Amino acid sequence: MIKTKIVIVGLGGVGGYFGGLLAKKYAKNSEIEIYFVARGEHLKKVQENGLTLITENETFQIFPALATDDVTKIGTVDYIIMSPKSYDLDSTVEQIKPLIMANTVILPLLNGIDNSERIRNLLPETEVWDGCCYIVAKIKESGVVENAGNIHRIVFGYKNQSNKRLYVFEKILTDAGIEAKFYATILTEIWKKFFFISTSASLTSYFNVSYGEILTNPERHQTLIDISTELIKIANAEGISINNSEINKLIHQFEKLPIGATTSMHRDFLAGKNTEVDTLAGIVLKLGRKHGIATPTYQKVYSKLKGL
Repeated sequence: MIKTKIVIVGLGGVGGYFGGLLAKKYAKNSEIEIYFVARGEHLKKVQENGLTLITENETFQIFPALATDDVTKIGTVDYIIMSPKSYDLDSTVEQIKPLIMANTVILPLLNGIDNSERIRNLLPETEVWDGCCYIVAKIKESGVVENAGNIHRIVFGYKNQSNKRLYVFEKILTDAGIEAKFYATILTEIWKKFFFISTSASLTSYFNVSYGEILTNPERHQTLIDISTELIKIANAEGISINNSEINKLIHQFEKLPIGATTSMHRDFLAGKNTEVDTLAGIVLKLGRKHGIATPTYQKVYSKLKGL
């Protein structure tokens, strides 16, 4: 029997959590194999001891079929779940080329609204789905990924279309205990996620505060309203039907998150690392210029974060 091969590329909070659940479920499965692609000390620890995954309910160790930084050791695969940072997307696409065959599907789970299109431009012969996820998770230490909140969900689809493979993949995910759903109207779902991550990442970084602290100060709260209003106008101009009710949903999401929880972009700023500010805020300015829509709040936030 030819096995279905699924590779997780990028083993941070996103790839580690969802990849860990997949590897746990299909560890001794006769039909499905799970592979990890990672790097550095994190990979070394996973190779030695397996991946330790800490969830809100349990902690466990899992071994994939193989964890490696050399994709040629895996061979070609059926599904590639990509979760690097958006600024590493082009180099990651180059890295995964040996994994791709005629019927390979790529599902990117990166922050942003243009990742699938970027991959399609680089790999025009490959089927690239649209997807995003909601999760608060991180590498706690090398070899250990911790889910820090009660949100962990994948939504995906393909150019607002429907086909059998989408439903098959949804079942593979849900059978592994992953909250996952195929949406025919996936582009709207991706914009809803972008609405959450763009505003939250921008403002936690701009004000140097947690999710909850954005709501506890009148200036920060008003800035959230202002930046959200600008983003809704941009989304509508892009043909996405969302309205001001998304602002209330956003505030409710902030309220549900653990006290002190923050965004990965904020953590990267604090650590002096490269950040996704162009993917999460800069693109809004670009789309504003495209549609002739003023985005003064985004401009103020972006300029400070870029040190302009």
